[in-house]
Amino acid sequence: MTYTVDLAPEVEKVLATLSDDGRQEVMELIAAALVNPKCWPMPGGWDWTLRSGPRLWVVFTAYLDGIDIVALGPNGDLAQAAQAGLRPTVAGATTTQRG
Repeated sequence: MTYTVDLAPEVEKVLATLSDDGRQEVMELIAAALVNPKCWPMPGGWDWTLRSGPRLWVVFTAYLDGIDIVALGPNGDLAQAAQAGLRPTVAGATTTQRG
């Protein structure tokens, strides 16, 4: 099955500022999430999942046909997630926030 990935405009802006290594890490996080639909939150709801790599994290929501990357930022600076209205509870791990 083919899945889609959408990027929020804010995510596109942050991606444009990252180094090649940073963009590569984000793409690897997205790819790892995309190929494992079992880790996706409930499609179409307000649930989201946080995935974290060595230096960066991404937050995504799910739909039946793919995922929507709604936020990303550097590890250790989860204030950006809080400003986006997200409340990750565990940095550096995959978590699902229901709410």
